Amino acid sequence: MSPVEPPRGAPLELPAAVLWDMDGTLVDTEPHWIAAETALLGRYGVPWTHEQALGLVGSALPDSGRVLAGHVRESAGVVLDPAAVVAELLDAVIERVGAAVVWRPGALELLRALGAAGVPCALVTMSYRNLADAVARLVPGAFAVVVAGDEVARGKPAPDPYLRAAELLGVDVTRCVVVEDSPTGVASGEAAGARVLAVPHLVPIPAAPGRNRVASLTEVDPAALGALAAGELLDTV
Repeated sequence: MSPVEPPRGAPLELPAAVLWDMDGTLVDTEPHWIAAETALLGRYGVPWTHEQALGLVGSALPDSGRVLAGHVRESAGVVLDPAAVVAELLDAVIERVGAAVVWRPGALELLRALGAAGVPCALVTMSYRNLADAVARLVPGAFAVVVAGDEVARGKPAPDPYLRAAELLGVDVTRCVVVEDSPTGVASGEAAGARVLAVPHLVPIPAAPGRNRVASLTEVDPAALGALAAGELLDTV
């Protein structure tokens, strides 16, 4: 599908910055997380359904660690340290990312087009710094800043990660476009006051007043993101 053209008469300005979620938005790591969660719980004979895994998509890792540790305790009577659960999941996902990276459709192309247009980008993820850096290194120079989940007091859906990214870039968050794939991440971007482009992947993102949704990043380009930042609406889902 060709990129969506900005509405006729829309400003040709570009967003002040584009703030990217990582897991499920830039790279397709969600299957890695689900596989790691399933393997960890499986060691204790505890089942973990796909639906349960989807419930953690976009969540801050400490929250996921507490949920998983609590599930093991309730199901198998084994007490786990949530922080140790998170560390094990991260190691497993970093190993899988090192073996193979699957980029979300249109993500690399849009990231490169934004760089060519001079639009600064930030990587804003609930994954921790070691995984965020592993992904950022795959696109050298693409991200002016990286905000990781272990570097903010409150993770998504709180606005803190996106507010921090805008602060580090020195831009007005209300002139930024956030790109997200989960309801949790969308809530974070909206709470920060940014314009949010939702690109649903594993978890549906419902329509809402003022919410922009596209089925794929192949449908947008820097000019379309500039129109969104200026207040235009886009929904092709």
